[in-house]
Amino acid sequence: MKKLLAIPVLVILILAGYNILIYYDNHFPYGRMRETPAVKPYENPMLVMESGIVPKDSAEAVWRAMDANTLVSPLPVSDAVLRRGQVVYGTFCQQCHGKNHDGNGTVGQSFTPLPTDLRNKTVQILSDGALFQHISYGVGETNRQPALATTIRAIDRWHVIAYIRSIGVHD
Repeated sequence: MKKLLAIPVLVILILAGYNILIYYDNHFPYGRMRETPAVKPYENPMLVMESGIVPKDSAEAVWRAMDANTLVSPLPVSDAVLRRGQVVYGTFCQQCHGKNHDGNGTVGQSFTPLPTDLRNKTVQILSDGALFQHISYGVGETNRQPALATTIRAIDRWHVIAYIRSIGVHD
């Protein structure tokens, strides 16, 4: 007897649950997945890209191929440039090179050998172009310095170079 009663109760619960879900779906305040443009991308007209948006000649390719000694910073050294360089350094470089620029950053401490001390004379005597290429495209065969051209905007790489120059020489 209980088995016969269980079947209609189960059917009623399934139907009630289904109706609750349908009601919730029809009254959901945040929209339904089936109505989003991601599901129907071709129903909207394609956006037309303005002329000149996509570069025809990549500046990165030119900078990479240039002799480092001919590559010159476009920024005049100023307090604003140095402040921006310090902010960008803190965001992208400090984890490895450290707060004190000595290669003892939180992440850098796990490397052998440690990241370069940026106050070191060997770094400070490099041309701006060489520093730009090192930051942008990596250093050495082991790529200890990762290539950051796709991570840091070109102008911000120049800001970082100005900031590195400002920290001085330490033997």
